[in-house]
Amino acid sequence: QVQLVESGGGLVQPGGSLRLSCAASGIAFSIYAMGWYRQAPGKQRELVAQITSGGNTNYADSVKGRFTISRDNPKNTVYLQMNSLKPEDTAVYYCNARSPARPSFWGQGTQVTVSS
Repeated sequence: QVQLVESGGGLVQPGGSLRLSCAASGIAFSIYAMGWYRQAPGKQRELVAQITSGGNTNYADSVKGRFTISRDNPKNTVYLQMNSLKPEDTAVYYCNARSPARPSFWGQGTQVTVSS
């Protein structure tokens, strides 16, 4: 059974930092592109950052220079380091795993709230 389990969310003040983790099981993790998405209330889910199986990364313009995605294949885990957080980063953050010709998988989400 495939599981993607996010952790690390919480309440942080503007300008603060959080690191999200997503631990995967039941998939050949190293061949999957891993992504972090977020969904704020009343808004569509959007891509925040993605890292390919080869380690190439891309980011939404709104988080470039502030967020960093990384992966640890032996630990089957992808991370999202979030610095200089802003109130507009408040959302539920979801982990996604995708690979060509295979089903895509989602985690259950973790809440990030940026507020003073």
